[in-house]
Amino acid sequence: MSKVSAFRSGAFRFALMVAAVFAVGTIAVLFLVERTVSDYATEVARDSVMTEVAILREEDRASGRARTIESITQRENAVREHQLRFLLVGRDHRHLAGSLPATVAAIGWYRRSLYNRNPENDDGAPAMMLLAYGVNLHDGATLVVASDTSDLDELRWGLGTTTGGFGIMITLLALVGGLVVGSIFLRRLDRVNRAVERIMEGSMSERLPAIGMSREFDQLSSNLNRMLDKIEALLSSVRQVSTDIAHDLRTPLTRLRQRLENLKERGTGTVFEAEADAALGQIDRLLTVFRALLRIGALEAGVSGNRIEMIDLTDLMERLYQAYLPVAEDSGHQLSATIEPRLSGPADREILAQAVTNLIENAVFHTPPGAAIAVSLSRRANGVAITVADDGPGIPDDERSNVLKRFYRLDPSRSAGGAGLGLSLVSAVADLHGAKLTLMDNRPGLRVELLLPAARPSPKSRDLESDHE
Repeated sequence: MSKVSAFRSGAFRFALMVAAVFAVGTIAVLFLVERTVSDYATEVARDSVMTEVAILREEDRASGRARTIESITQRENAVREHQLRFLLVGRDHRHLAGSLPATVAAIGWYRRSLYNRNPENDDGAPAMMLLAYGVNLHDGATLVVASDTSDLDELRWGLGTTTGGFGIMITLLALVGGLVVGSIFLRRLDRVNRAVERIMEGSMSERLPAIGMSREFDQLSSNLNRMLDKIEALLSSVRQVSTDIAHDLRTPLTRLRQRLENLKERGTGTVFEAEADAALGQIDRLLTVFRALLRIGALEAGVSGNRIEMIDLTDLMERLYQAYLPVAEDSGHQLSATIEPRLSGPADREILAQAVTNLIENAVFHTPPGAAIAVSLSRRANGVAITVADDGPGIPDDERSNVLKRFYRLDPSRSAGGAGLGLSLVSAVADLHGAKLTLMDNRPGLRVELLLPAARPSPKSRDLESDHE
């Protein structure tokens, strides 16, 4: 197995993508902030300049030049640094008032960089950027009011630097985080890959460890482990079936061979017919086993699922009861039935009848003469329950899950009749119908319940409730 570099891992590439998105987003946000702050500060500066120009212009017209010069001097002394600067020059370009040099005088809006004669009073800045507005007064003099925008320029530079710094920092953090996450992820994924390799090498009991990165990955591991459990169970079942088939078919084939040898030695007559009948019986048993295996395989593959429809369960159970009542009496058993009227449900009538038949035959076969067998059909809150109960020896608790397996029999010597496929077929029928199959203690005996879902009344059933002894 080739080892993937952390730099080439999906986690690292995803981290790079997230870093790029965050970096672009951060730059865009800071750019918008810078433009918004800059535009707002510029608008405020313009409003302040225009207000001062209007006041001084009106004051010069109404109170005279001397008052205007005095007002400019007062404003220069009152306004804090980095705010407003003033200039008043006459028609002859002679400096009359203000801290700005006469050389900056102009009409309209303009920007001008000016050497700072007192940098110690302005945070040590060697120059200042001015946003100025100049107008002509009534006698031809020029009035200029300027706003120092050095702070705004510093803010723009700071936002630009911050934008670049944040972009670089986010990218680096994402790279480092992606490398760390990628390394952790690859280590955990490597454990999963090693487990997969061991499974591929034949260790079917191996299971995938939890990745632990998120709930989704853990759920994936859990589902894969459940799939492996199913595969292991199926493989085990296949191996067991192969062994059981070899065991179960060997005995009848051996007996068949012996009987045929007897036929060869004894010739014709009554003995010949008896031996031939016995040989045919052994062959019939073999065919029955094979038919049951094929039926179970078809049910587990869902072949009969498309024949499920609403059927009259009451009518089905009554017919099965009436059919097996003489069989039970002939074997010395007491068969009774409690069947609720007008019950129906979704089912394949043929295979459901086969399942109930198997349950009744199992009860007859595995209980001694005189035992009571009760068949019932009853409505439940979540469906319809079909129950077959007896007062025979029952099945131990620790064996109830085993008897649903193919060819499993409680008799360790396997000398008893039957192939151990009856309950396996019932289990397959239950799975096909989405029903719940439960084996429980009947105190004494065994009680088997098949709970079919989504049952509803059927008007065509006969209104009959019986309890025959």
